[in-house]
Amino acid sequence: MDRDRLRALLESVQRGEVEPSQALERLAHRSGLPEVVYGPGKTARQIAEVVRAQRDAGLAVLVTRVDAATADVVLREVPGGEYDAPARLLCYSDGEVPVRGKGTVLVVSAGTSDLAVAAEAAGVARHYGNLVETLHDVGIAGIHRLLASSEQLRKARVLIVVAGMEGALPSVVGGMVDKPVIAVPTSVGYGASFGGVAALLGMLTSCASNVCVVNIDNGFGAAHVATLINRL
Repeated sequence: MDRDRLRALLESVQRGEVEPSQALERLAHRSGLPEVVYGPGKTARQIAEVVRAQRDAGLAVLVTRVDAATADVVLREVPGGEYDAPARLLCYSDGEVPVRGKGTVLVVSAGTSDLAVAAEAAGVARHYGNLVETLHDVGIAGIHRLLASSEQLRKARVLIVVAGMEGALPSVVGGMVDKPVIAVPTSVGYGASFGGVAALLGMLTSCASNVCVVNIDNGFGAAHVATLINRL
């Protein structure tokens, strides 16, 4: 709930239009962050029911990991949303999301195969009110491209670094900046990568002390943590 919506709610309580218990229920939701629905495992109708209930309560909603066919059905059932195909995000909000972060969140990805997870991280971060920049295809196999972007890396307030294979990129980035680096392992790589476990373990054992790690392919979780850091 943003400041304008909070003020309107408090004024409604003052005028006797909203009961204090109702206001308390509304305030129990995340402050300033949309309600988030995990899409996989739910039918389009189930997602539509959740979205409709949240919108009726005056809340912004994000649905993650939604394929295009499901998004199309939900948008017909509950108009007014937008579908971000590369990020697989279905978004409902009241107009343009104001920027509330204190700096830039930079999403860095190693290769083209990591783009889907990077797009999720960037999309969620934007809808959470961050100024977001992206830097793609800068994996350590082409490290000259990363080194050429050192100024952009150092200007960011928080960095989300997405990589598969052996997951070395966050350690390299962590050694180049003095900012928090949120590492996202992806399920990209040949058999010995074990569906992203190799990258996860590599990131967890990073010797760069400013690197923290979220779960495999969890672009959403990285964006959520980056948002909280960027508001401090």
